[in-house]
Formats: sequence, structure tokens, C-alpha cells
Amino acid sequence: MWTWNHKLRGILTAAAVAVAVNAAAQTGRVGGLVKDEAGQPIKGATVTAENPSASPSSFTATTDDKGRFSIIGLRSGQWTFTAQAPGFAPDGTKLNVQTIGTPNPPLAFSLKKGGGGASAGALGGMAAKDLQAELGAADALYNAQKWDEAVAAYRAIMTKAPSLSVINLQIAAAYRNKKDYDAALAAYNDLLKADPNNDKAKIGIGMTNLEKGDIEAAEKTLQAAAQSVNATREVFYNLGEVEFAKGKADDAVAAYTRAMQMDPRWGKPVFALGKVALNKGDTKGAIDFFSKVIEVDPTSPEAAQAKAVVEQLKK
Repeated sequence: MWTWNHKLRGILTAAAVAVAVNAAAQTGRVGGLVKDEAGQPIKGATVTAENPSASPSSFTATTDDKGRFSIIGLRSGQWTFTAQAPGFAPDGTKLNVQTIGTPNPPLAFSLKKGGGGASAGALGGMAAKDLQAELGAADALYNAQKWDEAVAAYRAIMTKAPSLSVINLQIAAAYRNKKDYDAALAAYNDLLKADPNNDKAKIGIGMTNLEKGDIEAAEKTLQAAAQSVNATREVFYNLGEVEFAKGKADDAVAAYTRAMQMDPRWGKPVFALGKVALNKGDTKGAIDFFSKVIEVDPTSPEAAQAKAVVEQLKK
């Protein structure tokens, strides 16, 4: 088994190198409008993009006086976008972001008065333009890998705008990058205090425990998350990653398959099933799965890697 795992790592590493050159350029832009029910633009609305499989996994933008927003730097894959504003109920949608080829379609949000919207003081008195500037500065520190400075900047924003608890995802990601796993877990748990059903935080806890070397805790966290009736495809995919790391191939296949069934156009779980097949020595099965990745999610990083792997396997 060790010999085959070594071969698997070699093939996947070679494939990763083949696509790494283009990775930096593979970022997309998504823009759009936020309006009220009467069609009037909402200034200062917050639009959050989240994808736990990406890094960074969360971006936040605020709208200008015409209700416009733009988010740049998104990796390809499915992102969840949520628009919210003081006095309005939030609105959300999902988009499979593309980083090459056809531009991403604009998003349009129509927020209704009242409901589950944030209170009038949600932004803590911050002007929308100030919030946007501070978020941009914090993200710049994060992208420059200045982890401690980024954390300080994000925490300063949350002090001024406590309702933006989702920023804890960025704080946790910064701590994970500097391998301060206990601090990352604390940030995820802070988010769960404000939003107990946040799957991104649950996934983050599971994967942080895995990075920390506590595979049992990672498995326990993600298995519990998978029991929820609202469990997302990301929960099952990451559960599969943990089971695969534990050597539980059958359990990994079950989790990856569930993720694939929830979104047949998502290449990540299909690629993972190819890895499992390759690990078992099933070359034909692996080629079939990798070929399917190219078919169902052709613009994804996994598709580029799958092409390279198939070429290696067919030599």
C-alpha cells in the first residue's frame, strides 16, 4: 500500500505542478446591484461571498450610492453570496464562479423591509465607504501573508461593526495559515456563538483539527455536521477528506458520493473519487472519474489537474 500511495502522491504532485503556473491568474470577478422592493438602490449594503473550499474562503464588499458592488479575487467554484442591510431581510444566492472564458453574470439582490434584517445600528455607526476601505485594507494584509496584522485589522472592524461576525472566517483562516490552530478554533467557535448553524465554521473546525493532527476530533465534528438536515455539499466533501486521511476508503467514497449527488456539476468530489480509485490500484476507474471531472466542471482547477493525471496514467 505504501508503494502505491507513494506513486499516487507522485502523480498528483506532477499534475499540481503542471497547473500551478496558471493558478495566480485564475481569479474571477463578480459584481452586481442591491436594491429594495421598489427598485431603489441600497447604499451601504454588505455583500459577502463564501466558499470554504477556496483560500481566502470569504470576501466582503459594500455597495456604493447606486447600490453597486464588486468582488475581485474569487477562485473558480461555487460561491454563496449574501446581501444584507440595516432594516432589511437578507437575500442570498449561489453562483458557479468562472475565472476564464465567459464573464460571470451580474448578481441582482432585492431586499425586503423588516424580517430578519440587521438592526439600524448593525454597522455600529461606520460609514459604508469607511467599512469598505477597512475591509479592503484587511484583505490586502491577508493576501500579503501578514497574518497578525490582518487579524488585528479584521478584529478592529468587528469591534466597530459587531454584526459582521462572518469575518471570523477570515480571522480563523489567518490563524490556520500561521499554524496557530487553537486560535483558529476559537475564532470559528466565536462565529458559531452568533450563528450556531454556520456550516463554514463547522467545516473549518473539522479541517483545523485535521491540520492539527487530531483526526478523531476532525471526524467527530464533520460527522455531526453531516447529520444536520441542512448539511451542505461542502460538509460531505470535507468529511470524505477526513475519512480518506484516516484510511477509511469506503466511508470516504460514501461521503464524496453524497457531495457529488448534491451538486453533479461540482468537480471536487469527483476528482476525490478518482484519487480513491487510484489509491486502490483501479487505474481504469480513476481515469473514468478524472475524465468525468473534465466533463462536468471543465473550467475548474480540478479539471486542469485531472487532464494532467490522465495523461500520466495513460503513458
